[in-house]
Amino acid sequence: MVSLPRVVIAATRSGDGKTTVATGVMAALRASGLRVSPHKVGPDYIDPSYHAAACGVPGRNLDPWLVGEDLVAPLLLHGAAKAGAAGAGGAGAGGADVAVIEGVMGLFDGAAGRGDFASTAHVARLTGSPVILVVGAAGTSRSIAATLHGFATWDPAVQLAGVVLNQVSSDRHEALLREALAPLNLPVVGALRRDDALHTPSRHLGLVPAGERPASVDAWLPALRTLVQRGIDLDLLMRIARSAPDLAAEPWSAEQAELRSAEPGFAAPPMAAARPCDGQPPTPRGARPARVAVAAGPAFTFRYAEHDELLAAAGAEVVPFDPLSAEKLPDGTDLLVAGGGFPQVHAEDLAANTSLLDDVRSRAAAGMPVVAECAGLLWLGESLDGRKQCGVLPARARMTPKLTLGYREATALADTPLLPAGTQIRAHEFHRTVSEPAYSEHPAWRLADGTETGWAAPGMLASYLHLHWAALPDAVARLVQTALARRATP
Repeated sequence: MVSLPRVVIAATRSGDGKTTVATGVMAALRASGLRVSPHKVGPDYIDPSYHAAACGVPGRNLDPWLVGEDLVAPLLLHGAAKAGAAGAGGAGAGGADVAVIEGVMGLFDGAAGRGDFASTAHVARLTGSPVILVVGAAGTSRSIAATLHGFATWDPAVQLAGVVLNQVSSDRHEALLREALAPLNLPVVGALRRDDALHTPSRHLGLVPAGERPASVDAWLPALRTLVQRGIDLDLLMRIARSAPDLAAEPWSAEQAELRSAEPGFAAPPMAAARPCDGQPPTPRGARPARVAVAAGPAFTFRYAEHDELLAAAGAEVVPFDPLSAEKLPDGTDLLVAGGGFPQVHAEDLAANTSLLDDVRSRAAAGMPVVAECAGLLWLGESLDGRKQCGVLPARARMTPKLTLGYREATALADTPLLPAGTQIRAHEFHRTVSEPAYSEHPAWRLADGTETGWAAPGMLASYLHLHWAALPDAVARLVQTALARRATP
């Protein structure tokens, strides 16, 4: 049993301001001297970038679809332990002083066609976390009580412990709202006025990631922190967080995941039935560890913190590099990982870095293993919106007005550095681009609807699908073993 004060910041719907409130709460609690562990329900990479700026530690995701229900509480405790180790001050058994979990969409909105699976409410139940509901109060007064009555009674297994009134127009408006809510006996944790200064710029996939505008975010956070300190009762919020019951779970550990995947007879979950790469030799005693170049910087801001941890636990050396400025891959690179981000925003600068493009193309042609997701797929292609890219894949990518968004189920159709053929996975897809052709003669995936997509080869996996490697711990060992074997090949 692990003690971890925690609270979920949810909303009635998208647009009520839960990201602003959650990030402001995180910043205000940190400013009070607490070690804050930031989390986000769902697969989104952008909101956690703001959480990281507010807390000084990586924002982490909790997604039952990507990792399975059983890993949600362990991953929460893992994040809290990491956040606790990074800060100062007294912490409980959970590591951090408090975990703040930002929800996704409306409280009960789950994966399409699957009820509230992978919703904020689902994660609140899995983690036994009390919920504070953010309500956009603009244009309403007494009707807000009916809305909150419905949310409070819809699911008895979800503890609605308080409400934050957002977008309040005046003192009179706030008084009307509080009067209407009084019969519900639902604590009003705070009320926030409209403030144009707190606007955060958006783009075609939501907020602009904090990693693309660090100076602006640094200037924005103090005003947000002050707004929350004035408008939200942080003492009440912490009393709600401390009311959370102990968790009957053990923290997830990248090291334990790797050890477990190496045990004889280990069976991964059905959705993650990968196996270590048969016949790959172990690292020779005294040999240099596999060096993994990980695309980072403003164009590649999307990756889960657990991925780097799993690579390190598998014995690899993780070396981030910025494809906008690095003239070549890091010295001694054995494996390239290029995750998600917005290369289309930086396509011209990426195209101008011809020395790196040439290095990636020649290294991949020589057998260096490559794993790419979404942005990485676009960068590896011949061109992006007419601008030359790496040319590793014979594909041309371009922006489109159509948003492709959703969870996916897929089966690996070929052996790749990450997974063997036949592996069944869960993933998500989120982009407004198209890459043509969508696959080679050896597609990487067959989706549940029969669509084939992605590029696969013994040394290559590139597609639009985003995976969470915590659900595939043995895949990371396979990946590192493949890199070492390719290095050893004459």
